[in-house]
Amino acid sequence: MKFSRSLKLNHIFQRLYRSAGVANGYVVLYARKNGTSTNRVGITVSKKLGHAVVRNRVRRRLREVYRLHEDKFQSGWDIVVVARSKAVNAGFVRLSAAYLQLAEKLGILLPTDSET
Repeated sequence: MKFSRSLKLNHIFQRLYRSAGVANGYVVLYARKNGTSTNRVGITVSKKLGHAVVRNRVRRRLREVYRLHEDKFQSGWDIVVVARSKAVNAGFVRLSAAYLQLAEKLGILLPTDSET
């Protein structure tokens, strides 16, 4: 993640959870302006989804989705991604599509040239 940092502080996670988020069957996405020029991304995977190996695999995959599409995101946002149970068995392509669909719905993606 060359344009972003990891989000680790609990009070920032809590602040984002109180904001309006969007969800689908795979992930829930919360976003809020942070007043800086970089994005901060946090990923949450509940113990309900499985043991540590399963949770870490989901976390790695979600981090990779963001890393591959990092240049499509606007800068200056705090983003929290919460994995849902369907994310455990989802294919990478489907997980990527779900992630980007929610990011577009929140308005944190850069506008593409085809929209003009």
